Amino acid sequence: MTQGKESGVQGVAIFGATGSIGVSTLDVIARHPERFRVVVLAAHRNVDVLKAQCLQFKPQYAALVDPVAARQLKQELTAAGLMTEVLSGAAALDELAAHPEVDTVMAAIVGAAGLSSTLVAARSGKRILLANKESLVMSGSLFMDAVHAGGAQLIPIDSEHNAIFQCLPMQSKSIDYPQPGIKRLLLTASGGPFLRMPASGLTVVTPEQACAHPRWVMGRKISVDSATLMNKGLELIEACLLFGMSASKIDIVVHPQSIVHSMVEYIDGSVLAQLGNPDMRTPIAYGLSWPERLFAGVESLDLVRAGALEFEEPDEQRFPCLRLARQVAVSGASYPAVLNAANEVAVAAFLNHQLSFTGIAALVESVLGAHCSTNVSTLEHVLDVDQWARRAAQSNLDTHRFRVSGAES
Repeated sequence: MTQGKESGVQGVAIFGATGSIGVSTLDVIARHPERFRVVVLAAHRNVDVLKAQCLQFKPQYAALVDPVAARQLKQELTAAGLMTEVLSGAAALDELAAHPEVDTVMAAIVGAAGLSSTLVAARSGKRILLANKESLVMSGSLFMDAVHAGGAQLIPIDSEHNAIFQCLPMQSKSIDYPQPGIKRLLLTASGGPFLRMPASGLTVVTPEQACAHPRWVMGRKISVDSATLMNKGLELIEACLLFGMSASKIDIVVHPQSIVHSMVEYIDGSVLAQLGNPDMRTPIAYGLSWPERLFAGVESLDLVRAGALEFEEPDEQRFPCLRLARQVAVSGASYPAVLNAANEVAVAAFLNHQLSFTGIAALVESVLGAHCSTNVSTLEHVLDVDQWARRAAQSNLDTHRFRVSGAES
């Protein structure tokens, strides 16, 4: 038996440890050392932050995808007298995701890079705290089949999906969806920093403006996705897969206060909502401790101080990424993988000042229009589709059709 299982302490691996989700996960874990033990900390290349985390939590393993960064981390941890074993490369993440001392995997690597290790965790029967929506969006039923086959526990960490999870009947909290009695799901969206900006203003917004989210503190990529509403579109696709619901039974509601995180409407007219301050430690703590609840360090919600709670329909004319994602959710097959890959290329180009904000949706739509749908049945097939979409998106960028100059139209 492993140390965690012998002592009743849950062994946790955090993939994406240096990002906002990883930092919040460690904050929750630090409050409950009697419940959790950090076995693995993994990131891409951020040596300084990962080193500080290792010194505090003393994991058995640390991993960096970048081999140069991994060598530096190993040298610095050795000099500090820490016995943590340092691994490098994407294959190391797969190995650690299946490690017998790991009970729970926080899957928080941003983008397609997190897919392989998350699939390994599913096949290995781990509790997966899914914060990397791209893994599920890309692989669809392939991922859910791996969860079933491996006997894994899948708990969504996105605040919206976690809210839905909390609003479902206790007996339904398994991977055996859909459940009877549910009429529709309502995913809330903050609307991002440009909710009230006229369409003409969207053409000239900067990466700095797009990353300044009014409610949440997030990484740059997900901040841009929130600003374009692509993040909500990806969540729509994810919700279809997680909860076994068709896209026609999932509505998006703009809620600028980010107090109501999502809702479930039942056929008897009841609507159950999960409310709370916009703090990712709430869904993280619930995922770590489910079906129990733990103190997460989150400030109590003061509804009087919060004031009015507003709701409105999203404007898919000004934010076409949401329209594209809904179309992809209906089409299924390989389209979600194409949407995700093209969006990652487009967002990276925007952040590098190579593409305008409105050019993100235009570029994604162009790649989707050039794609011939196919079923994705293996990881290799998913990755092939992903690479095709990235090449197509980059080719469009290289032709200067979508450059900042305004030629995105």
